[in-house]
Amino acid sequence: MRRRLIQSTLAVVLVVIAVFGVSLVIVETRTITSTAQERVDTEAVRLVSIVDSRLLGDETVDASVLREQIQGDRYAEIRIPGKPVIEVGTRPTGDVISARETGEEGETVTVQEPRSSVTREVGRTLLIIGAVALLAVIAAVLLAVRQANRLASPLTDLAETAERLGSGDPRPRHKRYGVPELDRVADVLDSSAERIARMLTAERRLAADASHQLRTPLTALSMRLEEITLTDDPDTVKDEATIALTQVERLTDVVERLLTNSRDPRNGSAVTFDLDEVIQQQLAEWRPAYRSAGRAIVTSGKRHLEAVGTPGAVAQVLAALIENSLMHGGGTVALRTRVTGNQAVIEVTDEGPGIPADLGARIFERAISGRNSTGIGLAVARDLAEADGGRLEMLQAKPPVIALFLSRTPPAKKAAEESGATVR
Repeated sequence: MRRRLIQSTLAVVLVVIAVFGVSLVIVETRTITSTAQERVDTEAVRLVSIVDSRLLGDETVDASVLREQIQGDRYAEIRIPGKPVIEVGTRPTGDVISARETGEEGETVTVQEPRSSVTREVGRTLLIIGAVALLAVIAAVLLAVRQANRLASPLTDLAETAERLGSGDPRPRHKRYGVPELDRVADVLDSSAERIARMLTAERRLAADASHQLRTPLTALSMRLEEITLTDDPDTVKDEATIALTQVERLTDVVERLLTNSRDPRNGSAVTFDLDEVIQQQLAEWRPAYRSAGRAIVTSGKRHLEAVGTPGAVAQVLAALIENSLMHGGGTVALRTRVTGNQAVIEVTDEGPGIPADLGARIFERAISGRNSTGIGLAVARDLAEADGGRLEMLQAKPPVIALFLSRTPPAKKAAEESGATVR
């Protein structure tokens, strides 16, 4: 592209120089020739006037007197009736420019100038025009190179940006070039890079959330299947198989919720449900793991509480809190339920060392962990709670107390109560 731009610019300049240069040469040649003829005519008129004035004054007219009146390499011939011909200068050979004038006394003055002088002047003019044309060509080449670089370099940068996007590097460059059309392309590429970065971040986040949330149901299902393989009691096998089927249903619910949240995290299916059922389900699932670790998990507080949310999501939040206490806490883990205002609260606490002071409320941020863990569990739990209209808070660091707040009033009824309407 750079070569084509230079060649096209140079071709345009050469055409313009050729058209205007030839025209200028023709005009200048004619002008110089006309000027030379006018000089010779003027010289003849001046000489005939001098001869007339000397003849009228009875003064001598000869070559020595008139020689000082002739300029340059011109030649003059004066013919006075009854007198010899007077010649001033050297008669030119070849092509000449000539002018003849007749005086009042009948004398004739002829002035000649060699055409070579005109040719030399035309040559100097052509040399000047040629020099100007050469300078114009050089300036055109420099300008073409500069313009080609100005256009080609941004295109190369934009091609590299597009290549980086295709290779999985979606970082926007935010580089502009001062050319509106190219800057528009750069804007579009930067916008595309930002969208691709968001999409990649969302995909990676979905993959991390999926691996983390599916790990717990899969572990529980594996434990149930191990129980089945270790017993010969049909009733125990039946009970464990029933629990395993429940785990499969939970696993399916986790997958569906992950897909739903990846499309639109606000698409919740909140219903009124019994908190005791979700808590007892989690206790049944996690007791084997706690027994294996030599620890206990218990529940206390207000019973038969109803809350508004998605049971599957609430179960995943509690599972994340219970697993966090199992991995990072110590002693007995307690789930306490209580009511505050129009909210049902589930507190999860243990007897461990608590949350480090340098972490504080940052434990709900992604990739933040007090130990060598992924730092995803509590972040996912917070997102799930907020998607259901609830919230997850750290109430106390030592001993650690993390609370899940859930509304006890359906959103439609709550809005009607706030507006003062009567709900039936």
